Amino acid sequence: MKFSFFSLFVFSILFFSCGKDEPVELTAFNSEAFAYDIGDSWEVNASARIKGFQQSEKNDNYSIHLTYSADLIKSGGDTLKNIYEGVIEKSENESLMDVPMEAQFELDSAYMAGEYEVLFFVKDELSGRTAKTSAKFKLGNK
Repeated sequence: MKFSFFSLFVFSILFFSCGKDEPVELTAFNSEAFAYDIGDSWEVNASARIKGFQQSEKNDNYSIHLTYSADLIKSGGDTLKNIYEGVIEKSENESLMDVPMEAQFELDSAYMAGEYEVLFFVKDELSGRTAKTSAKFKLGNK
């Protein structure tokens, strides 16, 4: 009798602990940023990847809806808000593991040489979850 009660107890713990799906955390990762001298200004290209977003499924079609923005932290510490904004809407016939997030913008010659940072903020519009990541880059002397 003790053995069967113990077996039932262990089985129920395993059953209930394995049966619940933990919510996946929205994550932005592999962030990079580079600045290119294009004459009288700089072109900045920044990117990251996003995973853990919610997908809606209808008729074997998986859809995502993400919005994102990028801030620029200048070498002196000042922040330019929303220097770039974007939307990622995809619909595929298979579940998506991760997607790229990209920003491209120009900085004129008023930006001095030094280290800068791009801050990405992403929101999963289907789940309401948010994430952020950053990447540093340098502007050299022209």
